[in-house]
Amino acid sequence: MSLSIRNQLPGTVTAVEPGEVMAVVKLRLDGGQNLTAAITQEAAEDLALAPGSAVRALVKSTEVSLATQRVEGLSIRNQLPGAVTGLTPGAVMATVHITIEGGRLTAAITKDAATDLGLFVGSDVVALVKATEVSLATA
Repeated sequence: MSLSIRNQLPGTVTAVEPGEVMAVVKLRLDGGQNLTAAITQEAAEDLALAPGSAVRALVKSTEVSLATQRVEGLSIRNQLPGAVTGLTPGAVMATVHITIEGGRLTAAITKDAATDLGLFVGSDVVALVKATEVSLATA
């Protein structure tokens, strides 16, 4: 199956916390970072997720926010440090390619945000992704 979602990070499930409607799934990405996904309990069961399961974490580029440093006091669970390896500003939006340990992410942010953050190829960033915006696929 081909997908338009470019952010596909391989990892391994480390824990599944079931709930009545939603499950919290904790992963260790192949690069060593921890990632949290909040998916429906039904999806967790359909995928037969358990510690040790190989998965791919899928995140749309429009769901990746950027900061120039780690952010404290924030409900966003996933903060992945990296470096900008590509920056393509458009008339309104900018595409930012980020290299993280063991992978690569793409963020689609406003051109104004890229300017305000002072982004350039080589700048350090932290990619922020809400747990509810992480989808999982079995490998």
